[in-house]
Amino acid sequence: MLFLAPVLASAVDDPSEMLPDPKQEAQAEAIGSQLRCLVCQNESIEDSSAGLARDLRKVVREHVAKGESQQQVIAWMVSRYGDFIRLSPPVTVATLLLWGMPALALLAGIIGAVVIFRKKPQAAPLTDEERARLEELSRER
Repeated sequence: MLFLAPVLASAVDDPSEMLPDPKQEAQAEAIGSQLRCLVCQNESIEDSSAGLARDLRKVVREHVAKGESQQQVIAWMVSRYGDFIRLSPPVTVATLLLWGMPALALLAGIIGAVVIFRKKPQAAPLTDEERARLEELSRER
């Protein structure tokens, strides 16, 4: 019984939420563990006890009961709520840019600093008049 305690500790508050077929229930739980609760972010709908999470679990179980595959259920959820509903969103150009921007900004800053500090102002060579005036001032001391 103690080995089953973590399994029984899921957020399914009402046993009537559960599907009668254990195989379908396991599939629904697997799908729900991949979907983000939109109220309490960074928690799956299976782990959340929020009302919206309960509604989403019900929708997932309805789709699973209809015989839809995991990919179909997740695709339906993504079409309705966007990629944000997935706890692990797919890698796209947008996500690569999102994750890569801090590194690109740091690289741009380093390159900018190198360019600015490498450029030292060069003094113009002294003209003959300036050289003569400098020698005159040096002798006066």
